[in-house]
Amino acid sequence: MMNWWNAISFTADMSVLGPAGVGVAVWLLVSKQWRLVLSWSLWYGGGGMLLVVLSKLAFIGWGIGSARLDFTGFSGHAMRAGAVFPVLMYVALQRAPLSWRQAGVLLGVAYALLVATSRVVVQAHSGSEAASGCLLGLAMAFGFMWQARGAVNFAVSHALALTSLALMVLITFKAEPMPTEDWLQKIALRLSGHERVFSRADWQLAGRP
Repeated sequence: MMNWWNAISFTADMSVLGPAGVGVAVWLLVSKQWRLVLSWSLWYGGGGMLLVVLSKLAFIGWGIGSARLDFTGFSGHAMRAGAVFPVLMYVALQRAPLSWRQAGVLLGVAYALLVATSRVVVQAHSGSEAASGCLLGLAMAFGFMWQARGAVNFAVSHALALTSLALMVLITFKAEPMPTEDWLQKIALRLSGHERVFSRADWQLAGRP
């Protein structure tokens, strides 16, 4: 059972959803939706990803978080799942009837919630980190979809959609997890000037509630 939850969790790893996020931008470029390419880049990269990185650097480098909520930063996996999966379905199903697009987006949301749950089950994050990360990602997704409403000539070709999704599945089976936490720790130490990173153990030593 744990291996199953780990597999679900890995589908939102940066090595998988990083390329998937770029894939969405490529779909939009092929459709000549220049405004939406910028919109997606800002919502996903400039919004969701940036907030995840900043929240984690704040804790790792300076211990800024909430012991009461057991919060050390937004879950990146949960944020990426919330941002990417609904948008993937929304863009891929542009040629489909409205009811299909709505069902696809809801399926993407449901899967994002499953990923967030997996992060807690595999003990990678606390409930507050997984839930807040997922909500942040969903906010980015629905912000983008709100801006994309009414766009014309937005449909993605079936061949491009199927090829891209097949590549995403292949990456899921072949890719290795990216050492993003190691990168963040090195950046946080360099920025803060501290000799070691902060952890939840520091809260316990300090006796913080």
